[in-house]
Amino acid sequence: MKITFIGGAGTVTGSKTLIESNGVRILIDCGLFQGVKSLRELNWEPLPVLPASIDYVLLTHGHLDHCGWLPLLVGQGFKGKIYCTRPTKEVTKLILLDSGKIQEEEANRANREHYSKHKPAIPLYTADQAEATFPMFRVIKPNEIIPLDAEISAIYRNAGHIIGACSITLFLEGKKLVFSGDIGRDNDPLMYPPVQPVEGDYVFLESTYGNRLHPHTDVKLELETYINNAINKGGTVIIPGFAVERAQTLMYLLWQLKKEQRIPDVPYIFDTPMGKRVLDIFTGNTSWHKLSIDECTKMSKMFSIVSDYQETLDIVENMQPKVIIAASGMVTGGRVLTYFEHYIGLPQTTVIIVGYQAEGTRGRKLLEGANEIKMYGQYYTVKANILQIEGLSAHADQAGLLNWLSLLQDKPKKVFLVHGENQPADELRIKVTERYGFDCTVPLMGQQIDL
Repeated sequence: MKITFIGGAGTVTGSKTLIESNGVRILIDCGLFQGVKSLRELNWEPLPVLPASIDYVLLTHGHLDHCGWLPLLVGQGFKGKIYCTRPTKEVTKLILLDSGKIQEEEANRANREHYSKHKPAIPLYTADQAEATFPMFRVIKPNEIIPLDAEISAIYRNAGHIIGACSITLFLEGKKLVFSGDIGRDNDPLMYPPVQPVEGDYVFLESTYGNRLHPHTDVKLELETYINNAINKGGTVIIPGFAVERAQTLMYLLWQLKKEQRIPDVPYIFDTPMGKRVLDIFTGNTSWHKLSIDECTKMSKMFSIVSDYQETLDIVENMQPKVIIAASGMVTGGRVLTYFEHYIGLPQTTVIIVGYQAEGTRGRKLLEGANEIKMYGQYYTVKANILQIEGLSAHADQAGLLNWLSLLQDKPKKVFLVHGENQPADELRIKVTERYGFDCTVPLMGQQIDL
Protein backbone atom coordinates (compact mmCIF):
# COMPACT_ATOMS: atom_id res chain seq x y z
CA MET A 1 0.00 0.00 0.00
CA LYS A 2 1.29 3.47 -0.89
CA ILE A 3 0.33 6.79 0.67
CA THR A 4 1.11 10.08 -1.09
CA PHE A 5 0.69 13.41 0.69
CA ILE A 6 -0.32 15.55 -2.29
CA GLY A 7 -1.56 18.47 -0.19
CA GLY A 8 -2.34 19.47 3.37
CA ALA A 9 1.21 18.64 4.49
CA GLY A 10 3.20 21.52 5.96
CA THR A 11 0.17 23.70 5.29
CA VAL A 12 -3.49 23.91 6.31
CA THR A 13 -4.76 24.07 2.75
CA GLY A 14 -5.00 21.85 -0.32
CA SER A 15 -5.81 18.68 1.63
CA LYS A 16 -5.33 15.62 -0.61
CA THR A 17 -4.07 12.23 0.57
CA LEU A 18 -3.79 9.44 -2.00
CA ILE A 19 -4.02 5.76 -1.03
CA GLU A 20 -3.03 3.10 -3.57
CA SER A 21 -3.85 -0.52 -2.76
CA ASN A 22 -4.07 -3.54 -5.07
CA GLY A 23 -4.81 -1.45 -8.12
CA VAL A 24 -7.39 0.78 -6.37
CA ARG A 25 -6.77 4.50 -5.86
CA ILE A 26 -8.61 6.45 -3.17
CA LEU A 27 -8.29 10.19 -2.56
CA ILE A 28 -9.11 11.46 0.93
CA ASP A 29 -10.31 15.04 0.33
CA CYS A 30 -9.59 17.12 -2.74
CA GLY A 31 -8.92 20.61 -1.43
CA LEU A 32 -7.87 23.92 -2.91
CA PHE A 33 -4.59 25.58 -1.90
CA GLN A 34 -5.05 29.05 -0.40
CA GLY A 35 -2.80 31.71 1.09
CA VAL A 36 0.71 32.50 -0.15
CA LYS A 37 1.24 32.62 -3.90
CA SER A 38 3.62 29.65 -3.95
CA LEU A 39 0.79 27.51 -2.56
CA ARG A 40 -1.94 28.98 -4.76
CA GLU A 41 0.15 28.23 -7.83
CA LEU A 42 0.00 24.53 -6.92
CA ASN A 43 -3.68 24.58 -7.87
CA TRP A 44 -2.58 24.84 -11.50
CA GLU A 45 -0.21 21.86 -11.25
CA PRO A 46 -1.25 18.32 -12.29
CA LEU A 47 -1.64 15.55 -9.73
CA PRO A 48 1.13 12.93 -9.52
CA VAL A 49 -1.36 10.39 -10.95
CA LEU A 50 -3.94 10.80 -13.69
CA PRO A 51 -7.34 11.83 -12.27
CA ALA A 52 -8.96 9.19 -14.50
CA SER A 53 -7.03 6.53 -12.58
CA ILE A 54 -8.57 7.51 -9.22
CA ASP A 55 -11.53 5.32 -8.26
CA TYR A 56 -13.00 7.08 -5.22
CA VAL A 57 -12.89 10.40 -3.38
CA LEU A 58 -13.85 10.33 0.29
CA LEU A 59 -14.70 13.82 1.56
CA THR A 60 -14.38 14.59 5.26
CA HIS A 61 -16.30 17.88 4.98
CA GLY A 62 -17.25 20.74 2.69
CA HIS A 63 -14.71 23.49 3.36
CA LEU A 64 -12.88 24.80 0.29
CA ASP A 65 -9.48 23.57 1.48
CA HIS A 66 -10.92 20.02 1.51
CA CYS A 67 -13.22 20.02 -1.55
CA GLY A 68 -12.28 22.99 -3.73
CA TRP A 69 -10.13 21.12 -6.30
CA LEU A 70 -12.92 18.68 -7.27
CA PRO A 71 -13.95 20.59 -10.43
CA LEU A 72 -10.39 20.29 -11.74
CA LEU A 73 -10.25 16.60 -10.82
CA VAL A 74 -13.45 15.96 -12.77
CA GLY A 75 -12.43 18.24 -15.61
CA GLN A 76 -9.18 16.31 -15.98
CA GLY A 77 -10.86 12.94 -16.27
CA PHE A 78 -12.05 11.62 -12.89
CA LYS A 79 -15.11 9.42 -13.40
CA GLY A 80 -15.38 7.71 -10.02
CA LYS A 81 -17.61 8.26 -7.00
CA ILE A 82 -17.40 10.99 -4.37
CA TYR A 83 -18.62 9.79 -0.96
CA CYS A 84 -19.74 12.12 1.82
CA THR A 85 -22.54 12.79 4.31
CA ARG A 86 -25.74 14.53 3.23
CA PRO A 87 -24.88 17.92 4.80
CA THR A 88 -21.38 17.74 3.32
CA LYS A 89 -22.83 17.19 -0.15
CA GLU A 90 -25.14 20.18 0.27
CA VAL A 91 -22.38 22.40 1.67
CA THR A 92 -19.87 21.30 -0.98
CA LYS A 93 -22.25 22.15 -3.79
CA LEU A 94 -22.63 25.67 -2.40
CA ILE A 95 -18.90 26.06 -1.80
CA LEU A 96 -17.93 24.91 -5.29
CA LEU A 97 -20.51 27.03 -7.11
CA ASP A 98 -19.47 30.06 -5.08
CA SER A 99 -15.79 29.36 -5.70
CA GLY A 100 -16.32 29.02 -9.44
CA LYS A 101 -18.37 32.21 -9.56
CA ILE A 102 -15.79 34.19 -7.56
CA GLN A 103 -12.95 32.98 -9.78
CA GLU A 104 -14.87 33.96 -12.90
CA GLU A 105 -15.64 37.40 -11.45
CA GLU A 106 -12.04 38.00 -10.36
CA ALA A 107 -10.67 36.96 -13.77
CA ASN A 108 -13.15 39.29 -15.49
CA ARG A 109 -12.24 42.16 -13.17
CA ALA A 110 -8.50 41.52 -13.65
CA ASN A 111 -8.98 41.68 -17.42
CA ARG A 112 -11.15 44.79 -17.19
CA GLU A 113 -8.77 46.68 -14.87
CA HIS A 114 -5.54 45.20 -16.28
CA TYR A 115 -3.91 44.25 -12.97
CA SER A 116 -3.05 40.64 -13.82
CA LYS A 117 0.22 39.70 -15.50
CA HIS A 118 -1.73 37.03 -17.41
CA LYS A 119 -3.16 38.16 -20.76
CA PRO A 120 -5.93 37.24 -20.46
CA ALA A 121 -6.49 36.14 -16.86
CA ILE A 122 -8.54 32.95 -16.75
CA PRO A 123 -10.42 31.39 -13.83
CA LEU A 124 -9.08 28.21 -12.28
CA TYR A 125 -12.54 26.81 -13.02
CA THR A 126 -16.03 28.11 -13.65
CA ALA A 127 -19.38 27.64 -11.94
CA ASP A 128 -20.41 25.33 -14.80
CA GLN A 129 -17.33 23.19 -14.22
CA ALA A 130 -18.16 23.08 -10.51
CA GLU A 131 -21.67 21.90 -11.33
CA ALA A 132 -20.24 19.04 -13.43
CA THR A 133 -19.03 17.38 -10.20
CA PHE A 134 -22.51 17.00 -8.68
CA PRO A 135 -23.65 13.79 -10.42
CA MET A 136 -20.69 11.94 -8.92
CA PHE A 137 -21.69 12.47 -5.29
CA ARG A 138 -22.90 9.51 -3.23
CA VAL A 139 -24.48 10.26 0.15
CA ILE A 140 -23.65 7.93 3.04
CA LYS A 141 -24.86 7.68 6.62
CA PRO A 142 -22.42 7.99 9.49
CA ASN A 143 -21.58 4.95 11.65
CA GLU A 144 -22.44 2.51 8.85
CA ILE A 145 -19.95 0.37 6.94
CA ILE A 146 -19.63 1.53 3.32
CA PRO A 147 -18.31 -1.13 0.91
CA LEU A 148 -16.06 0.54 -1.68
CA ASP A 149 -14.37 -2.35 -3.42
CA ALA A 150 -14.08 -6.12 -3.02
CA GLU A 151 -11.92 -5.91 0.11
CA ILE A 152 -12.10 -2.20 0.92
CA SER A 153 -14.65 -0.44 3.11
CA ALA A 154 -15.00 2.75 5.13
CA ILE A 155 -16.95 4.19 8.02
CA TYR A 156 -17.66 7.84 8.77
CA ARG A 157 -17.94 9.24 12.32
CA ASN A 158 -18.92 12.74 13.41
CA ALA A 159 -15.95 15.10 13.76
CA GLY A 160 -17.75 18.24 14.92
CA HIS A 161 -16.05 21.20 13.20
CA ILE A 162 -18.87 22.06 10.74
CA ILE A 163 -22.20 20.54 9.82
CA GLY A 164 -21.71 17.13 8.21
CA ALA A 165 -17.98 16.91 9.01
CA CYS A 166 -16.66 13.41 9.71
CA SER A 167 -13.52 11.47 10.39
CA ILE A 168 -13.06 8.41 8.17
CA THR A 169 -11.76 4.95 9.00
CA LEU A 170 -10.64 3.02 5.94
CA PHE A 171 -10.40 -0.79 6.11
CA LEU A 172 -8.04 -2.37 3.56
CA GLU A 173 -5.30 -5.00 3.39
CA GLY A 174 -6.21 -6.01 6.93
CA LYS A 175 -5.31 -2.54 8.22
CA LYS A 176 -7.34 0.32 9.71
CA LEU A 177 -6.39 3.80 8.52
CA VAL A 178 -8.01 6.67 10.43
CA PHE A 179 -8.23 10.10 8.80
CA SER A 180 -9.33 12.78 11.25
CA GLY A 181 -10.39 15.43 8.77
CA ASP A 182 -10.76 18.64 10.78
CA ILE A 183 -11.58 18.01 14.44
CA GLY A 184 -14.10 20.27 16.15
CA ARG A 185 -14.29 21.35 19.78
CA ASP A 186 -15.97 19.56 22.64
CA ASN A 187 -17.81 22.72 23.77
CA ASP A 188 -18.84 24.24 20.43
CA PRO A 189 -22.05 26.34 20.71
CA LEU A 190 -23.66 24.60 17.70
CA MET A 191 -21.82 21.37 16.88
CA TYR A 192 -21.83 18.12 18.85
CA PRO A 193 -18.46 16.91 20.21
CA PRO A 194 -16.26 14.86 17.86
CA VAL A 195 -16.37 11.06 18.16
CA GLN A 196 -12.99 9.67 19.21
CA PRO A 197 -11.49 6.63 17.49
CA VAL A 198 -10.95 3.47 19.57
CA GLU A 199 -8.78 1.62 17.06
CA GLY A 200 -6.46 2.44 14.21
CA ASP A 201 -3.25 0.98 12.83
CA TYR A 202 -2.31 4.26 11.14
CA VAL A 203 -3.73 7.62 12.17
CA PHE A 204 -3.65 10.77 10.03
CA LEU A 205 -4.37 13.63 12.42
CA GLU A 206 -4.85 17.31 11.61
CA SER A 207 -2.57 19.74 13.46
CA THR A 208 -3.98 23.20 12.66
CA TYR A 209 -3.70 24.35 16.30
CA GLY A 210 -1.02 21.85 17.28
CA ASN A 211 0.95 24.46 19.24
CA ARG A 212 -1.88 26.49 20.78
CA LEU A 213 -4.47 26.32 23.50
CA HIS A 214 -7.71 28.23 23.06
CA PRO A 215 -8.15 30.82 25.80
CA HIS A 216 -10.83 30.21 28.41
CA THR A 217 -12.55 33.51 27.81
CA ASP A 218 -16.17 34.61 27.67
CA VAL A 219 -16.73 34.92 23.92
CA LYS A 220 -20.08 36.63 24.34
CA LEU A 221 -18.51 39.23 26.64
CA GLU A 222 -15.75 39.88 24.10
CA LEU A 223 -18.29 40.35 21.30
CA GLU A 224 -20.40 42.61 23.51
CA THR A 225 -17.41 44.77 24.46
CA TYR A 226 -15.99 45.11 20.96
CA ILE A 227 -19.35 45.92 19.37
CA ASN A 228 -20.36 48.48 21.99
CA ASN A 229 -16.99 50.23 21.83
CA ALA A 230 -17.16 50.45 18.04
CA ILE A 231 -20.77 51.65 17.87
CA ASN A 232 -20.13 54.23 20.59
CA LYS A 233 -17.38 55.67 18.36
CA GLY A 234 -19.85 55.87 15.48
CA GLY A 235 -18.06 53.13 13.60
CA THR A 236 -18.95 50.01 11.67
CA VAL A 237 -18.04 46.49 12.79
CA ILE A 238 -16.94 44.05 10.07
CA ILE A 239 -16.60 40.37 10.92
CA PRO A 240 -15.09 38.25 8.12
CA GLY A 241 -17.15 35.10 8.48
CA PHE A 242 -16.65 31.57 7.22
CA ALA A 243 -19.99 31.03 5.50
CA VAL A 244 -20.35 27.52 6.92
CA GLU A 245 -20.92 27.20 10.67
CA ARG A 246 -18.80 30.10 12.03
CA ALA A 247 -21.19 32.60 10.47
CA GLN A 248 -24.14 30.73 11.97
CA THR A 249 -22.38 30.62 15.36
CA LEU A 250 -21.85 34.37 15.21
CA MET A 251 -25.51 34.90 14.33
CA TYR A 252 -26.54 32.74 17.28
CA LEU A 253 -24.29 34.57 19.77
CA LEU A 254 -25.35 38.00 18.52
CA TRP A 255 -28.99 36.96 18.74
CA GLN A 256 -28.42 35.89 22.34
CA LEU A 257 -26.73 39.21 23.16
CA LYS A 258 -29.52 41.19 21.52
CA LYS A 259 -32.19 39.24 23.45
CA GLU A 260 -30.29 40.03 26.65
CA GLN A 261 -30.16 43.72 25.61
CA ARG A 262 -26.36 43.75 25.84
CA ILE A 263 -25.69 45.16 22.35
CA PRO A 264 -27.27 48.22 20.69
CA ASP A 265 -30.19 48.41 18.32
CA VAL A 266 -28.32 49.01 15.06
CA PRO A 267 -28.54 47.17 11.72
CA TYR A 268 -27.11 43.64 11.85
CA ILE A 269 -26.25 42.51 8.34
CA PHE A 270 -25.52 39.00 7.13
CA ASP A 271 -23.92 39.49 3.71
CA THR A 272 -22.92 36.12 2.38
CA PRO A 273 -25.30 34.66 -0.17
CA MET A 274 -23.83 31.23 0.42
CA GLY A 275 -24.20 31.62 4.18
CA LYS A 276 -27.91 32.30 3.67
CA ARG A 277 -28.26 28.95 1.92
CA VAL A 278 -26.26 27.27 4.67
CA LEU A 279 -29.00 28.36 7.07
CA ASP A 280 -31.38 26.24 4.99
CA ILE A 281 -28.98 23.31 5.36
CA PHE A 282 -29.07 23.75 9.14
CA THR A 283 -32.86 23.73 9.06
CA GLY A 284 -32.93 20.59 6.93
CA ASN A 285 -30.36 18.65 8.97
CA THR A 286 -31.27 19.28 12.60
CA SER A 287 -29.78 15.99 13.85
CA TRP A 288 -26.32 17.34 13.04
CA HIS A 289 -26.39 20.37 15.36
CA LYS A 290 -27.84 21.72 18.60
CA LEU A 291 -30.22 24.37 17.21
CA SER A 292 -33.94 23.79 16.80
CA ILE A 293 -35.78 24.99 13.69
CA ASP A 294 -37.48 27.62 15.86
CA GLU A 295 -34.10 28.97 17.03
CA CYS A 296 -32.80 29.05 13.44
CA THR A 297 -35.86 31.03 12.37
CA LYS A 298 -35.77 33.50 15.26
CA MET A 299 -32.07 34.29 15.03
CA SER A 300 -32.35 34.84 11.26
CA LYS A 301 -35.06 37.47 11.77
CA MET A 302 -32.59 39.69 13.64
CA PHE A 303 -30.45 40.11 10.51
CA SER A 304 -30.86 41.82 7.19
CA ILE A 305 -29.85 38.91 4.97
CA VAL A 306 -28.27 40.22 1.78
CA SER A 307 -28.21 38.34 -1.50
CA ASP A 308 -28.11 40.93 -4.28
CA TYR A 309 -24.79 42.73 -4.82
CA GLN A 310 -26.57 46.05 -5.32
CA GLU A 311 -27.77 45.74 -1.71
CA THR A 312 -24.13 45.40 -0.66
CA LEU A 313 -23.25 48.61 -2.49
CA ASP A 314 -26.19 50.43 -0.87
CA ILE A 315 -25.06 49.27 2.59
CA VAL A 316 -21.50 50.39 1.88
CA GLU A 317 -22.67 53.91 1.00
CA ASN A 318 -24.71 54.23 4.22
CA MET A 319 -22.19 55.30 6.87
CA GLN A 320 -24.44 54.72 9.89
CA PRO A 321 -22.99 52.41 12.58
CA LYS A 322 -23.74 48.75 11.88
CA VAL A 323 -22.48 45.20 12.35
CA ILE A 324 -21.67 43.18 9.23
CA ILE A 325 -20.87 39.49 8.86
CA ALA A 326 -19.48 38.90 5.37
CA ALA A 327 -17.51 36.10 3.73
CA SER A 328 -14.79 35.10 3.24
CA GLY A 329 -13.44 34.21 6.66
CA MET A 330 -9.76 34.59 5.71
CA VAL A 331 -10.49 37.72 3.60
CA THR A 332 -9.31 35.89 0.47
CA GLY A 333 -12.33 36.95 -1.62
CA GLY A 334 -16.07 37.48 -1.46
CA ARG A 335 -18.25 40.37 -0.29
CA VAL A 336 -16.03 41.27 2.67
CA LEU A 337 -13.52 42.82 0.23
CA THR A 338 -16.16 45.33 -0.92
CA TYR A 339 -16.63 46.47 2.67
CA PHE A 340 -12.87 46.58 3.26
CA GLU A 341 -12.36 48.79 0.20
CA HIS A 342 -14.57 51.44 1.84
CA TYR A 343 -14.02 50.93 5.56
CA ILE A 344 -10.54 49.51 6.24
CA GLY A 345 -9.03 52.99 5.98
CA LEU A 346 -11.33 54.53 8.61
CA PRO A 347 -10.05 54.64 12.22
CA GLN A 348 -13.59 54.27 13.62
CA THR A 349 -13.98 50.88 11.87
CA THR A 350 -13.50 47.69 13.88
CA VAL A 351 -12.61 44.39 12.21
CA ILE A 352 -13.09 41.27 14.34
CA ILE A 353 -11.18 38.18 13.20
CA VAL A 354 -12.85 35.00 14.49
CA GLY A 355 -11.31 31.95 12.77
CA TYR A 356 -8.03 30.42 11.67
CA GLN A 357 -6.09 32.58 9.22
CA ALA A 358 -3.77 30.63 6.92
CA GLU A 359 -0.29 31.86 6.08
CA GLY A 360 -0.34 34.48 3.34
CA THR A 361 -4.04 35.36 3.62
CA ARG A 362 -5.16 38.94 4.16
CA GLY A 363 -6.67 37.89 7.48
CA ARG A 364 -3.27 36.64 8.71
CA LYS A 365 -1.59 39.84 7.51
CA LEU A 366 -4.09 41.97 9.41
CA LEU A 367 -3.47 39.97 12.61
CA GLU A 368 0.26 40.43 12.12
CA GLY A 369 -0.19 44.21 12.04
CA ALA A 370 -0.02 44.98 8.32
CA ASN A 371 -0.20 48.70 7.57
CA GLU A 372 -1.68 48.05 4.16
CA ILE A 373 -3.35 45.22 2.28
CA LYS A 374 -3.66 44.57 -1.44
CA MET A 375 -7.08 44.08 -3.01
CA TYR A 376 -7.87 43.93 -6.73
CA GLY A 377 -4.40 45.16 -7.67
CA GLN A 378 -4.46 48.20 -5.35
CA TYR A 379 -3.04 48.84 -1.88
CA TYR A 380 -5.32 50.09 0.90
CA THR A 381 -4.03 51.67 4.09
CA VAL A 382 -5.20 49.91 7.25
CA LYS A 383 -6.46 52.36 9.88
CA ALA A 384 -9.27 50.18 11.27
CA ASN A 385 -9.00 48.62 14.71
CA ILE A 386 -8.10 44.93 14.17
CA LEU A 387 -9.25 42.61 16.96
CA GLN A 388 -9.39 38.84 17.38
CA ILE A 389 -11.65 36.45 19.25
CA GLU A 390 -9.75 33.17 19.51
CA GLY A 391 -12.50 31.37 21.40
CA LEU A 392 -14.64 31.11 18.24
CA SER A 393 -12.33 28.74 16.38
CA ALA A 394 -14.01 25.68 14.85
CA HIS A 395 -10.84 23.61 15.33
CA ALA A 396 -9.76 21.66 18.39
CA ASP A 397 -6.67 23.12 20.05
CA GLN A 398 -3.61 21.15 21.13
CA ALA A 399 -5.37 19.74 24.19
CA GLY A 400 -8.39 18.75 22.10
CA LEU A 401 -6.24 17.02 19.48
CA LEU A 402 -4.33 15.10 22.15
CA ASN A 403 -7.59 14.12 23.80
CA TRP A 404 -8.98 12.87 20.47
CA LEU A 405 -6.28 10.17 20.54
CA SER A 406 -6.92 9.17 24.14
CA LEU A 407 -9.38 6.30 23.57
CA LEU A 408 -7.18 4.29 21.18
CA GLN A 409 -7.09 0.81 22.71
CA ASP A 410 -3.85 -0.30 21.06
CA LYS A 411 -0.85 1.76 20.09
CA PRO A 412 -1.02 2.65 16.39
CA LYS A 413 1.93 1.68 14.23
CA LYS A 414 2.34 5.34 13.27
CA VAL A 415 0.63 8.71 13.61
CA PHE A 416 1.01 11.18 10.73
CA LEU A 417 0.40 14.84 11.52
CA VAL A 418 -1.14 16.61 8.53
CA HIS A 419 -3.10 19.79 7.78
CA GLY A 420 -0.86 22.06 9.83
CA GLU A 421 1.96 24.49 9.30
CA ASN A 422 5.37 23.09 10.18
CA GLN A 423 5.84 24.55 13.65
CA PRO A 424 2.38 23.65 15.06
CA ALA A 425 2.67 20.15 13.58
CA ASP A 426 6.10 19.56 15.06
CA GLU A 427 5.11 20.81 18.50
CA LEU A 428 2.12 18.49 18.45
CA ARG A 429 4.42 15.63 17.38
CA ILE A 430 6.50 16.17 20.51
CA LYS A 431 3.40 16.23 22.73
CA VAL A 432 1.93 13.06 21.16
CA THR A 433 5.23 11.23 21.61
CA GLU A 434 5.64 12.38 25.20
CA ARG A 435 2.09 11.61 26.30
CA TYR A 436 1.36 8.36 24.48
CA GLY A 437 4.68 7.03 23.25
CA PHE A 438 3.28 6.80 19.72
CA ASP A 439 5.60 6.76 16.70
CA CYS A 440 4.69 10.15 15.28
CA THR A 441 5.90 11.97 12.19
CA VAL A 442 5.19 15.09 10.14
CA PRO A 443 5.14 14.20 6.42
CA LEU A 444 6.40 16.51 3.72
CA MET A 445 4.36 17.78 0.79
CA GLY A 446 4.64 15.28 -2.04
CA GLN A 447 6.17 12.59 0.15
CA GLN A 448 5.24 8.98 -0.64
CA ILE A 449 5.44 6.19 1.91
CA ASP A 450 4.85 2.45 1.88
CA LEU A 451 2.70 0.85 4.59
